[in-house]
Amino acid sequence: MQEVIYGCMGLGGSWSDEPHGTQHVDQAAAAVQAALDAGITLFDHADIYRSGKSEAVFGEVLAGTPGLRDRVRLQTKCGIRLNERGLATHYDLSRDAILERVNGSLNRLRTDYVDILLLHRPDPLADPAEVASAVGQLMAEGKVRHLGVSNMSAAQIEVLQDRLETPVVANQLEMSLLKRAWLESQVLVNHPEHLDYSFPHGTLEYCTRNNITLQAYGSLARGAYTGAETGSPSSAEAATAELVAELAGEYSTSGEAILLGWLMKHPAGIAPVIGTANPDRIRACADAARVARAMTRADWYRLWVTARGSNIP
Repeated sequence: MQEVIYGCMGLGGSWSDEPHGTQHVDQAAAAVQAALDAGITLFDHADIYRSGKSEAVFGEVLAGTPGLRDRVRLQTKCGIRLNERGLATHYDLSRDAILERVNGSLNRLRTDYVDILLLHRPDPLADPAEVASAVGQLMAEGKVRHLGVSNMSAAQIEVLQDRLETPVVANQLEMSLLKRAWLESQVLVNHPEHLDYSFPHGTLEYCTRNNITLQAYGSLARGAYTGAETGSPSSAEAATAELVAELAGEYSTSGEAILLGWLMKHPAGIAPVIGTANPDRIRACADAARVARAMTRADWYRLWVTARGSNIP
């Protein structure tokens, strides 16, 4: 389903072990309401976001708002461990870890189930049969309704799918007008420029063929084209910001809706994930689907060519 998703990584305060406060719960409540105002009903989490506090503050909002759980869908991720056993980061998709981390997320979110569980990153030590066993148990217990992945190639999904008894329904990847490896890989086959991009060719096509929704994180390019302070922008970034503002005027919308509409116009059916905690900026995304329908092919290509800073082959 093509929709905008709200990413909750910005909620919950710091990434430290310092407890969250009432101001962080209030911030989360304001963000959730702004998302609902914008027509957003799917909220994206991960067990590691803000050291678990993103889920915790969202759980407090759910608990304090009767009927809210029935109006929203939740997804969370597991598979990354931070600052454990002397390692800043390592991956863990073992059976016990999946069960442990999902149960922890459910407790923090104060809910009995998540609508979608995403496997956060590929774990080279993961046994697909073990992953399938954990997922099967969680689904049998009613704790997980659907399974997705994040940051995986077509080949990795295919190997996992061979063992699963449920279809993979989503693949979350970094995709935006700024981070375009997913797009460049489609047109640079048999061209010297393909060496500049490492995106696994065929992943978009595989997901499209198998009805796997592509969820695009970083979809607003971290504000690079809509006024964020990003240091000294490149000439391509500056030109793109000007074009985004120009098109926002022509389409009577926001710059954010232009960026999201550009993604959503792609026939793969991309669902952008927005991560801002600013309620006004969240609401500015509400027009994205209309922009996707209205945007001309020429304007879509103008944005792409301007962002890459050179003509396409």
